[in-house]
Amino acid sequence: MLKLSETIYSALRTHGEETYPHECCGVLLGRSGDDVNTVEEAVRAGNTRTDSAHNRYHIAPQELVKIQRQGRERGLDIVGFYHSHPDHPAQWSQTDFAEAHWLGCSYVITAVATGVAQQTNSFLLTGTNEEDKSFQDETIQVEQLVTERC
Repeated sequence: MLKLSETIYSALRTHGEETYPHECCGVLLGRSGDDVNTVEEAVRAGNTRTDSAHNRYHIAPQELVKIQRQGRERGLDIVGFYHSHPDHPAQWSQTDFAEAHWLGCSYVITAVATGVAQQTNSFLLTGTNEEDKSFQDETIQVEQLVTERC
């Protein structure tokens, strides 16, 4: 299961709308445990693909290392990644699968149709190595913000 706040869920969907018709991408920082990836922060990343940014994304290794370091300084790990699919379903592609290497991480995809975020799905990358990895559908639990009244 992937747990994240309503604010983070909205932010990653908005990111997809803002970059349309190109794919957005980012990193999910948080904690893993008991079959749950809990997201505490979504960090936007630049899509460095210049050949086909409308249907591919790439996060520069230097940027990924920087995000990972910043997370670790706050006691957070990379628990997933997100990107958008402009005018395509929120389903992983063969390219998404081939380029997914972080076992145990959640891969979140938001379909953005004509500039508006639609369905958002998550897939957990399971396995023990590249040869037996697979994506499993993952439930997204969006935590509602609770405000106290005096």
